[in-house]
Parts: sequence; structure tokens; C-alpha cells
Amino acid sequence: MPPRVIHDPVALRAACDAARAAGQRVGLVPTMGALHQGHLSLVAALGPLTDLRVLTIFVNPLQFAPTDDLERYPRTLDDDVALCGSAGVDLVFAPSPAAMYPPGFQTHVEVEAVTQPLEGEFRPGHFRGVTTVVNKLFNLVGPCAAAFGTKDYQQWRVLGRMVQDLSMPVEMVGCPIVREADGLALSSRNRYLSPTDRARALGLSRGLRAAEALWAAGERDAARLAAAAHEHVAPSVDRIDYVSAVDPDTLQAPPAGTTPTRLVVLIAAHIGTTRLIDNAELGASSH
Repeated sequence: MPPRVIHDPVALRAACDAARAAGQRVGLVPTMGALHQGHLSLVAALGPLTDLRVLTIFVNPLQFAPTDDLERYPRTLDDDVALCGSAGVDLVFAPSPAAMYPPGFQTHVEVEAVTQPLEGEFRPGHFRGVTTVVNKLFNLVGPCAAAFGTKDYQQWRVLGRMVQDLSMPVEMVGCPIVREADGLALSSRNRYLSPTDRARALGLSRGLRAAEALWAAGERDAARLAAAAHEHVAPSVDRIDYVSAVDPDTLQAPPAGTTPTRLVVLIAAHIGTTRLIDNAELGASSH
């Protein structure tokens, strides 16, 4: 059954309020569209937890830097809505930029320390755009369970920090990375890759597997784990922004002299004009 599609923020709030008034629990999956099976796995994760499942499609201009790919980011609304119908989405919210950011808009939400390394270093202002739009979606939808993929690992941590610090009535549901059979993490940006470049992109997952193998063999030094991943990534890509092994909560290097029980290895690299990210959690997961 095709989902209801609405474009007006006021109508979104009314639909979610009505569902809760009828005793239903609302689930939310925020996306920028160009949906793939990774997005649909988030909808599936909300299935047992919620009654009304809302998926938002909004290419958020606030999170793109001038050098980013805002204009060429894929916009495939009709195809996305068709996928939503087969995945159990009840309502698709697809607002215009003007509906989300009316003339005179000047309020932003910022999370501090956890936004500063990694993506924060290479994409200044990115997380301010993410936290602002997600805060706005949470306000429109109201109390809900919200599913996010952990491929955007730092985003997951930033949004969790925001929800905790601002006492938002939101249950955060973290969902594992969905990969192709050969290990490539699903991403809307994969459609930019030629067959040759797609093969090169497998260097990211090979690097993560190398770090996982070293961890399984007993290695706990973050620098050596990152170096093992870097060795596989570097020959495959045109430019590396970072390959880091850090504390999963703070996203900082573990204190000197400590033996971490958990780390996350995070990679951001460029193949041609396409920027890809990937990660692997080492040790007990906190989700």
C-alpha cells in the first residue's frame, strides 16, 4: 500500500499527534532520499517498536559546505515513495527547503566536543546543519522512536548526545551497517561510482577487516590498528581525510597507557569526486 505523502510541516505534526491520541507509537526515519536497502533496514528495525512509521526525505542544505555535492545529490522522490510502500512506511514527509527554513530563519542547534574531530575537521559546519534539521524533525514529529544507521557513526553519536543533553522524548535506535555481498557499505553516493571506482572502494572494507583481524589477535594499540586499516585504504583511493581508531563515545584517541576494551575505526576517503565513509566497531557494542 503506498504511503501518504505530505509536504507541509503543520500536516506532519497533526498526523503524528493524531496517531498518539489514538494510542499509537510513532517511529521516525530521517533521510535525504535516494533510498537503498540500508534505509529500509531502519524502517524494519522500527517495525516491532512502533505503529505509525514516518520516513522523511529532505536534502538538507544546512549540512552541505560550499564545496560539497548539494546540487548533484540524487533526488529520486517517486522511486523512493514506491520503495517506502513496499517497506511498511505509513507516511512520507518531503518538505521543500522553504518549508523547513522560512525567510528570516536564524536558529541553530550545536553539539560541542563530539562534533569537533574527524568529520568536524574536514566538514566545518556540517554537524550544525544535521543537529538543526533533526531537532526540527523531532519537534514536528513529537515523542517517537527514531532509527539511524551507524554507518554515519559520528552523526549517530552527535545526535545521541543532543537527545540526552536536551532531554528529548526520543528513543534512539541504532542500526548496523548494511553491506553488499563483497563488503561495500551501502550509500546513496555509491551511484556516482563507475564499475572501476566501485572496485577501488572495496579498499575501505578491506582496511576495516584488517583492523578487525588485528583486534581479534589481541592488538589494543589504537595507532597500530589504524595503521593496519590505512595500509589497505591508501592504495585504493585518491585522497584520505582520515583513518582513525578512537573511543566510541568521545571519538578521541584513548588515553595513553590505557588498554581499551572498545574502539571504533573510522574512514573517510575520496575516489574521484565521490567521498565515502565507513567504520567498524571493535569490542563490545554499546547499541
